Amino acid sequence: MTVVGKEGKGVPMLSVQPKGRQKGCAGCNRKIKDRYLLKALDKYWHEDCLKCACCDCRLGEVGSTLYTKANLILCRRDYLRLFGTTGNCAACSKLIPAFEMVMRARDNVYHLDCFACQLCNQRFCVGDKFFLKNNMILCQMDYEEGQLNGTFESQVQ
Repeated sequence: MTVVGKEGKGVPMLSVQPKGRQKGCAGCNRKIKDRYLLKALDKYWHEDCLKCACCDCRLGEVGSTLYTKANLILCRRDYLRLFGTTGNCAACSKLIPAFEMVMRARDNVYHLDCFACQLCNQRFCVGDKFFLKNNMILCQMDYEEGQLNGTFESQVQ
């Protein structure tokens, strides 16, 4: 597991507790009696006590990263929801939430469902070629057809 702060640096979280002196948990203030403990933000935690401040999910289970900002400890989804950058889809102009997966082509950002040929609506599969011509996403067939019949020559880039 890794902690990501404002600087975006990762820090390993799982530690072996040294014998002799037990660490106190930053979440509940009780002694940690387990052999392994979580270390985040230079503090030690029980697995059950290191939770997202928004959704209460256990961060030791959710994934390999936790985020901190404004004195909050957050899972990836809540961090992006609260502090991520939102934008609009270049195809449908609707809002794209910061936590949603997207496709990018140059400076354009698209919902996954909107990333399709804008002439024939063919969806792209992994490995398919696509072309960006006059700010339109095109499949290979429509791009080549437009090149052959000169459709793109009359349009301004």
